[in-house]
Amino acid sequence: MSAESTAPVTGKEPGTRPVDGAGGRPAELVRFDKVTKRFGSHTVLDRLDFSVAAGKHVTLIGPSGSGKTTILRLLMTLTEPDEGTITVGGQRLFPAPEKQVREIRKNIGMVFQQFNLFPHMKVRRNITEAPVTVLGLSRDEADQRAEELLEMVGLADRADAYPSQLSGGQQQRVAIARALAMRPQVLLLDEVTSALDPELVAGVLDVLRDIARSTDITMLCVTHEMGFARDISDDVLMFDRGRVIESGHPDRIFNDPENERTREFLSAVL
Repeated sequence: MSAESTAPVTGKEPGTRPVDGAGGRPAELVRFDKVTKRFGSHTVLDRLDFSVAAGKHVTLIGPSGSGKTTILRLLMTLTEPDEGTITVGGQRLFPAPEKQVREIRKNIGMVFQQFNLFPHMKVRRNITEAPVTVLGLSRDEADQRAEELLEMVGLADRADAYPSQLSGGQQQRVAIARALAMRPQVLLLDEVTSALDPELVAGVLDVLRDIARSTDITMLCVTHEMGFARDISDDVLMFDRGRVIESGHPDRIFNDPENERTREFLSAVL
């Protein structure tokens, strides 16, 4: 797939995933249509076209500065494109009225490199605050959801701890639970292990592997953990200079890449 084509990322099609598209294909959930983003004179994304089907796990790889994190920031509405359109679930995210943008954003969760937990709130409150204030859940409903998620990420006994009382790996697992508490359609993962000590990385990646295997959530992941990308991805997209230069199933991308730039990148990181 190149930046001038618009090929849906579909990959494997397990029967438990949403199937609403033509011919039984998973429905398209995210689409970038000729999206350009510049910072000053530097073009970060160059007329980027790509789409992600509902329920798929897609990993973006490539050198630093190739535009991967900018894609996630655009979906989180932390920045806006200079040109092109972005749609999520068939609704326009950019350009769109502010009210529509806010509604779509409720369906998108993100886990950042830094944990960004509220230091003055205990773990439970960190997880329940947004479901209560944004989704209108009752405190009891939100607490029950938090307990289930803390069990999922292996921190059921830390609900009443403050973030400062947790290790970095534990804080990142709370951040994952907080993102999932909103029941998003799309979960964005931005180098979620890059701020962790090496011995804490495996635990966080194991949690994400479990989520990928046990839920139908759509995942869009930026990572330099190539083993993790191979494990959880339906498709891998190789970025360079703001464009997708190669895409496909992880077995092909990692074992037999077609593009010379992809081969150079993988030989440097594997």
